[in-house]
Amino acid sequence: MIVVGDRKTPVNWACPGVTFISDHEQEKDRGRLARALPWNHYSRKMLGYACAIGAGASIIVDADDDNLPKPGWGFPPFDGTFDATADELGFVNVYSLFTDQRIWPRGFPLRRVNDPAGKLTRQQLTPAACRVGIWQALADGDPDVDAIYRLTDNQPCTFNPADPLVLGRGTLTPFNSQNTAFRKELFPLLYLPVTVSFRFTDILRSLVAQPVAWLAGFRVGITSATVVQERNPHDYLKDFESEIPCYVHTERVAQIVQATVSPHQHVVENLTAAYSELVNAGIVLPTEMDVLKAWIDLSCP
Repeated sequence: MIVVGDRKTPVNWACPGVTFISDHEQEKDRGRLARALPWNHYSRKMLGYACAIGAGASIIVDADDDNLPKPGWGFPPFDGTFDATADELGFVNVYSLFTDQRIWPRGFPLRRVNDPAGKLTRQQLTPAACRVGIWQALADGDPDVDAIYRLTDNQPCTFNPADPLVLGRGTLTPFNSQNTAFRKELFPLLYLPVTVSFRFTDILRSLVAQPVAWLAGFRVGITSATVVQERNPHDYLKDFESEIPCYVHTERVAQIVQATVSPHQHVVENLTAAYSELVNAGIVLPTEMDVLKAWIDLSCP
């Protein structure tokens, strides 16, 4: 496990089984990226990714400090035969395959919350050989939902155990950075944008990653809850303010990225092209490109 410290963390912090990267080590060993990333921003997790890549990792798993692993925690294999959706379904609510509760992932387009076309059923799935590039595992207890859900309902959720599923090309879900695994070929897509809000950064990452992954021959998979989230305290109104881009930009981002990426370009080229178009659309600021370049130079030698 890798923990990235901030300027308030004691330099001598230690924990068995953990590689701790202090603020001094961040700037010494990963200078350009460390200097480009803002302090007290979720995107500083990327220094941990870079450390893992430099150590030769073949899989990188994202986790949050309020997720408690269940016995047997882990992810399915990245290659195999899985239940898969059809292609080109657009945004689908993957939570609907694991619970009958009216609940949706953070970043799911609000216009589709009550749309029957956005709800999946097991009858729609067909076994298929798949190359999964990214696995998103669910979280029981207080799963990743938006502030609208928490302000209007806020019921806890325990998902039903079920077989994993894989989304077809053109079938999307927002996914988070809380219980998520990336395979080596897609490590560049771990990039967390820095010029957007805390509650939007990993959602935006997921919307960029999926069309790029499709063209590289990979899919996104969803698997049952393998952690219980005992959520840290949040101010739901502040979360709502931070999530406004999720509510207004999600579908537009997906359209922009899908129209921009090309089968003739590799992952890094498509990633760069996608963010360039998001700058043009005003979704991210022009300075995003400088940080992205620093990430690519460090993580994709």
